[in-house]
Amino acid sequence: MRLMRLLPCVAALAALVAVASPLSATKGDVWRPLMERLVEDGLPGDYVERLFARSEVSFQPRVMARKMISLLRIKTAEPPPQPVAPPPPSRAGEAPREPAKPAPPPRPKVYERYMQPALLANAQRFMEDHTDVLQAAENERGVEREVLVAIMLVETRLGSYLGKGNAFVNLASMALAEDFLLVQAYLPMNSLTPDLRQWLVRRTLQKANWAYEELLAFISFAMASGLDPLNVPSSPYGAIGLCQFMPSNAVRFGVDGDGDGTVDLFSPADALHSIANYLAFHGWRPGLSEERQERLIMHYNRDSRYARTVVVIAQHLAKARAARQG
Repeated sequence: MRLMRLLPCVAALAALVAVASPLSATKGDVWRPLMERLVEDGLPGDYVERLFARSEVSFQPRVMARKMISLLRIKTAEPPPQPVAPPPPSRAGEAPREPAKPAPPPRPKVYERYMQPALLANAQRFMEDHTDVLQAAENERGVEREVLVAIMLVETRLGSYLGKGNAFVNLASMALAEDFLLVQAYLPMNSLTPDLRQWLVRRTLQKANWAYEELLAFISFAMASGLDPLNVPSSPYGAIGLCQFMPSNAVRFGVDGDGDGTVDLFSPADALHSIANYLAFHGWRPGLSEERQERLIMHYNRDSRYARTVVVIAQHLAKARAARQG
């Protein structure tokens, strides 16, 4: 009798857990809002159904959680103090001088891990092995070959490391986080002020919408390129290929560098031409100053240290090539 009395309570609890935890629902139920949105935006319904029915597809809430925790750290970090040059001393009888303007910030350092002799030697060999492709990209778009190789070295070590993520699963998981409740349990909500909580909810929605647009672009790009969307390695947040383009940039700036009729960013020729196309679009031309080069490279990656590293590697490669040519 006691067991019979407990059964309704157990059933009610099970129903509550099913509502509270999206992962306890069937896979189709979890993904349904996202699937419907993709179909509304023009993807074939049967294709979308087949994609999300595959065993490799599972919701990964920690992908968005990691991104938002990273953004929280940036938002709550104290801004670094700006160096100020001391005012020059006043002579006797002179009026006090105006305080000096802030000193210019120091040039960013480089990422030393990319300056290892073995990596630089690999980059030199890569340049030699792909001379014709690099010459064509340089001639067509005016971007020095050393810059193209330097970017590819920093992004993927010339293709030897393409990322541990799955582009489709990671982007889909982030896009699904439009429903904040799906990721809330993985975020430090209790330690945040009310204002930061509101910011986090709003920012998560923004990133989810960004991820949705990238997911839509990724699926479209994969279909056009003959790729299996569930077999494409990526960065944690969906950058793909030897050049680590986000899918929207792959669609917009991808180039068929080897003339085989498709854009394959895992092909050195296509990746190198695509990097050149991207930089040329943002204003690259031969003979830019170092400072201007670094500013343009920050369109590719907003990290000033990244940009400085690329420029320094490119300079090293240019000097090595000049020395070989005598």
